[in-house]
Amino acid sequence: MGVSLEGKLVVAISSRALFDFEEENQVFEQTDDRAYMQLQLQRLETPAKPGVAFSLVQKLLRFNTDKEQRVEVVILSRNDPVSGMRVFRSAQHYGLTIQRGTFTRGAPPWRYLRALNANLFLSANLDDVRAALDAGVPAAQVYPLSARASSAHPHEVRIAFDGDAVLFSDEAERVFQAQGLHAFQQHERDKAQLPLSGGPFKPLLEALHRMQAQSDGSVGIRTALVTARSAPAHERAIRTLMAWDIQVDEAMFLGGLPKGEFLREFEPDFFFDDQTGHIESAAQHVPAGHVAQGITNPT
Repeated sequence: MGVSLEGKLVVAISSRALFDFEEENQVFEQTDDRAYMQLQLQRLETPAKPGVAFSLVQKLLRFNTDKEQRVEVVILSRNDPVSGMRVFRSAQHYGLTIQRGTFTRGAPPWRYLRALNANLFLSANLDDVRAALDAGVPAAQVYPLSARASSAHPHEVRIAFDGDAVLFSDEAERVFQAQGLHAFQQHERDKAQLPLSGGPFKPLLEALHRMQAQSDGSVGIRTALVTARSAPAHERAIRTLMAWDIQVDEAMFLGGLPKGEFLREFEPDFFFDDQTGHIESAAQHVPAGHVAQGITNPT
């Protein structure tokens, strides 16, 4: 039987999302890819520091056991193959079981997501993230300078999601943008019994929900909905999740309050939102990524 990723949670991640290559990236920006390649080669024996999505990857890989490999992490990077050697060596240094990677030396790597059947793509490159989202893959642009994840929950993967245009479609957000808060609240009150359509990250939440249900308990998953919605618009969000037969552990209806300080208390390994203002607030406290899709992200 051939090797297959069927049935696994597949996370595709760029080198810069997994490791802190910001110093090296400055060399690339100021010179060219050859100087970048040479610097990475010089530092081949020096493990890169953990990047913004390191904690998320490290914890997800703990779902794998000798008997069952439930999570596959694949490097999908615009780096060159030479620099890829340092990525793999750094992963080995930290005990991350990452065996597969594609390095495209500047070419768009997102086109390999279909072959991987990826459940999530994390990259610092906005164009790649937009293309992945357009292809139907949950994807986010990481903010490399985000705060790093707390070490307080070593046996629990913690992920926080915005609602509209992330877990849910941007249907209600379009009403808010066009007609204002009062019209939005009335719209959601009138349609409280009608589930929202799924957004780009619904498939990821479903996959995490399935994995949690199958877990042996040694590693857990805790999810949170962190939304600018407030009563009465909260009800449709809750009823939508109920209709999907998906539970989240915490729900924060903040009514426009800054999300960052609430996320600081939840201590997620990653937070996903479609609005850059919320991401900038969150990134001061937790790892954060921008879901560049929906009415608030015109191309």
